[in-house]
Amino acid sequence: MWRFWIPLLFQTVLIIAVPARAIYTHLTGKTVILQTVPVDPYDLLRGYSQTLRYDISNQDTLRELPGWETLPKQPPNGNELLFIKSGSSFYLILQEPAPNPPVELPQPWKPVAVSLKQPSQLKANQVAIKGVAYGSLKYGLETYYIPEEQRDEINAELSKAEQTNSGESEAPSPIVMEIKVNAQGDAVPVSLWAQFGEPEQQEIRQYRF
Repeated sequence: MWRFWIPLLFQTVLIIAVPARAIYTHLTGKTVILQTVPVDPYDLLRGYSQTLRYDISNQDTLRELPGWETLPKQPPNGNELLFIKSGSSFYLILQEPAPNPPVELPQPWKPVAVSLKQPSQLKANQVAIKGVAYGSLKYGLETYYIPEEQRDEINAELSKAEQTNSGESEAPSPIVMEIKVNAQGDAVPVSLWAQFGEPEQQEIRQYRF
């Protein structure tokens, strides 16, 4: 019997561990806002899933940060730019922006440093989020699944937000992600915020996961 029960118990623990870790992060994590990057408004949702990229997904965002030189790099291939070795994990330190009361859309946190190891000391307005390099940088926050009853509405409103902003190439995307980051650097999504409409009649919507 033990040959049956031990594997079953092991599989059960694995199944429970994933949502338990997410719940732990929701309860104990610090709220952080991430800036998404502009995307094709008609490519925002595919089927039941939504894929987003962030300004911190691009390695160029990290190149000038303190700690970049400590990360393992790919062997140079004639390109002057060095890239983080594929599969390497790291910690990106984000800092909360100064309060800006007139701004209704939550303001994204700014990357201020990067570290190969988990930082042991951070300021009260900072967090360290764990990432992995696979060409672009992944934080486990790139793909979300949308309930069928909300899919069409969210797709239409997010597309409207990106279309409103499409004429301003230098402007940040009007879509930001609210996440929770725990003490170990793990992150889970909390909600998506979008701002759309003309300047005099702008609307802000929040979509919770």
